Amino acid sequence: MKQNNILFFLTPKAMCAFLYDDFTMRQALEKMEAASYSALPILNHRGEYRGTLTEGDLLWAMKNICQMDLRQAECHRIMEISHRKDNVPVRVTTSMQDLVERASTQNFVPVVDDKDTFIGIVTRRAIIKYCQQTLFPED
Repeated sequence: MKQNNILFFLTPKAMCAFLYDDFTMRQALEKMEAASYSALPILNHRGEYRGTLTEGDLLWAMKNICQMDLRQAECHRIMEISHRKDNVPVRVTTSMQDLVERASTQNFVPVVDDKDTFIGIVTRRAIIKYCQQTLFPED
């Protein structure tokens, strides 16, 4: 890749769907449904990245914590939920090689600044689109 600045691929926080760590399970379900994403970053109110919540995490929590009762989902916070896997964030200074390696196992890569404040995500789709345009330009 010729591009060596991950900010080229960044979807800024203002354009990202995300959850706050004090959201209830029901709020997370509704936000995921509205955004049409199967995984969303979790932030605290200081803007720091706290983890990733997936549809699978919510499904198992609904079964194990809420006994499949949607009303119970209003009583439990998302930080009570076990996460199968948190998407590991990178810093803006991360190399493209490390970014691509991380994106190979995560559908999005959270990006944080030097104070661990969430600034956005890099999607696997953005990297693949760039590769497609670079490797197979239209004639």
